[in-house]
Amino acid sequence: MKTHLLAFALATLAGGLAHAQTTTGVTKTEIKIGQTMPYSGPASAYGAAGKTETAYFNRLNSKGGVNGRKINFISYDDAYSPPKTVEQTRKLVENDEIFANMGSLGTATNTAIHKYLNQKKVPHLFLSTGADKWNDPKNYPYTVPLYASYTMEGRIAAKYILQEKPNAKIAILHQNDDAGKDYVRGFKEGLGDKVSLIVKEVSYEVTDPTIDSQMVALKASGADVFFNMTTPKFAAQSIRKAAEMGWKPLHYIVAVASSIKTSLAPAGLENAVGLVTAIASKIPADPRWANDKDVQDYLAFMKEWNNNADPNDGSNSTGYNMAWMTELVLKRCGDDLTRENLMKVVTSLKDIQLPLNVPGVTLSISPGDYSPYKKLQISRFDGKTWEPIRLVEAGEMHAASK
Repeated sequence: MKTHLLAFALATLAGGLAHAQTTTGVTKTEIKIGQTMPYSGPASAYGAAGKTETAYFNRLNSKGGVNGRKINFISYDDAYSPPKTVEQTRKLVENDEIFANMGSLGTATNTAIHKYLNQKKVPHLFLSTGADKWNDPKNYPYTVPLYASYTMEGRIAAKYILQEKPNAKIAILHQNDDAGKDYVRGFKEGLGDKVSLIVKEVSYEVTDPTIDSQMVALKASGADVFFNMTTPKFAAQSIRKAAEMGWKPLHYIVAVASSIKTSLAPAGLENAVGLVTAIASKIPADPRWANDKDVQDYLAFMKEWNNNADPNDGSNSTGYNMAWMTELVLKRCGDDLTRENLMKVVTSLKDIQLPLNVPGVTLSISPGDYSPYKKLQISRFDGKTWEPIRLVEAGEMHAASK
C-alpha cells in the first residue's frame, strides 16, 4: 500500500512539474510575451511597430485581456544590433520567463536568436521579416514569420511579367544582401525556362551613395522590363533616374520599396506613375477604404490609444496586424496555454483575413509550410494610390517554375 501511495505521490509531483514547465510565462491572471525592437539605432523608424503593439495590448487589457488573462507585453530595444538582440532575448527567456517571443523585427537580428529560441523550445512567432529561412519547420519548428516571403513575391512578379510581356527583355537591379538574393532567386524560378529573357543584372551595396551608374547600364541593355529590388532610399533614386533618362520599361518595384510616403514621394509621384508592385495591405489614406470597418477601427485605435501616430506608416499597420494575430491565436488556445498547443494552433491557421490586408490576401500556415502568404495583389500606381489589377496565387508560381 505504501509503495502504491509513494508511486502516486511521485507521479503527481512529476505531473505538476511537467505542467509548470509547459506553462512558463502563464498564470491564472496573465500571459507574458516578449520581443526585441529597434527603438534606437539605424532602423529606429521601424520601432513604431513595437509601440503600436504595446498600445494594442494596453487596449486589449482594458477590456479584460484574453480569456480572463491580461497580456504582460515586454518589448526591449535591441538597436537593430544582433549581439544586443541576443542579450535582450536571453533576458526575456531566462529572467523574464516569457511564454513566447512575438513580432521581433529584422532578418539579421532574428537570425541571431533563431537557433537559441528553438533549442529552448520558446515559440518564435510572427517575425517581421520575409526571409526564406523562416520557413523551415523541420529544423526550426518554433519559428513562424508574419511577412510574405521575398522569394514568393519574386515568383509572383515573374508570373505577371510573363503574362504581360511574354517576349520581354528584362533588366534586374538588386541589393547585394540576403533579401536581394531571395527576391532574385524567386524571380528566376518564376521565369522557369524563360530565364534567358534576362539581358542585364546588376547589384548595389547599401553603402553606395547613388545607383546612377547601375541605372545607366540597365537602360543601355535595351531592356523593356525592369525588376527593381531596392530598399526605399535606392528605390527613390532609381525611379527618379529612370525618369531623367526617359527610360519607360514595365517597371516592377518590390513590396518593401512600395511605400508612397518613403519611396514614391521622394522620387516625385509623377515619376512613379505606372509602377507595378505586389501588395498585401490596405493603405488607410486610400479613399477606397473610407467606409471599411476594419480601417475605421484601426484609425480610431491609433487616435485614442497610440498617440495619434501616423496610420499610414507601414510599421504601424504591421504592428497592428501582429498584435491582432497574437490575440487570435491566444484566444484559440483557450485554457490550454502550453507552448505545444500554441504551436499547434499557429500551424493550423487557414485563410485568415487580417484586418489591414486587402480582401482575398489571406494567411494559411500548416505543419509542413510556415510561409503564411499564398497570394498577393498585383497593383499599379496611378499618381495617387496603388490601383488593384488582380490577385496572383503563389501556387501558380510553383507550377510555372517546374
